Amino acid sequence: MHFNNEISRPPFALIRELSAYDSATVHEAYGGKGALQSDLKPLDNRMKVCGPAATVSARPGDNLILHKAIYVAAKGDVLVVSAGGYLEAGPWGEIMTLAAQERGILGLVIDGSVRDSNAIRDLGFPVFSRGVCIKGTTKETLGLINHPLQIGGVVIQPGDVVLGDADGLVTVAARDLPAVLEKCRQRKAKEEMIREELKKGRSTLELYGFDKVLEAKGLRES
Repeated sequence: MHFNNEISRPPFALIRELSAYDSATVHEAYGGKGALQSDLKPLDNRMKVCGPAATVSARPGDNLILHKAIYVAAKGDVLVVSAGGYLEAGPWGEIMTLAAQERGILGLVIDGSVRDSNAIRDLGFPVFSRGVCIKGTTKETLGLINHPLQIGGVVIQPGDVVLGDADGLVTVAARDLPAVLEKCRQRKAKEEMIREELKKGRSTLELYGFDKVLEAKGLRES
């Protein structure tokens, strides 16, 4: 079967809560897991996206299955597209962005290129890609929608949550989302405490215990 309409998505309230955190915090709260490779960049550093993944496996240089994916994905999904890392074509542009926005799709992650980048920025549609390329694509080859895929060095299941911002992209397995959120809350509280202590004149060396680490390595205060 080329596409799967029935995927399990986490509760909206949990996704909304996760969206309040930055990608680095989520990555750390997930035990250092889930980070996609750093060459997947937003078209604009102000772009942020958070939602369940509607996964797409496309043939490099062909965007037929991407057109179909726009109408398979649900409102609130993020299209996550494996295009084989191919950079010499732009399988996504302004028209597809408009179509996706009409469907309520929140954004695009693609391990390839896009085009019409200024128009996409003006439309305010979050896009994370490996490049920008003006070259067109064929419309001949089928692919897979809402099947597991590997992108950016991470395996993503349909319905896993993807969060992206200026610093990068991280994915959280749907089943792990409640535990990751609890860790995010704990990290936020700890960092608030650290900020307050720094204002009181304490050092990061003291607060994180790095002074003892340095001393154990033979580096003592002068």
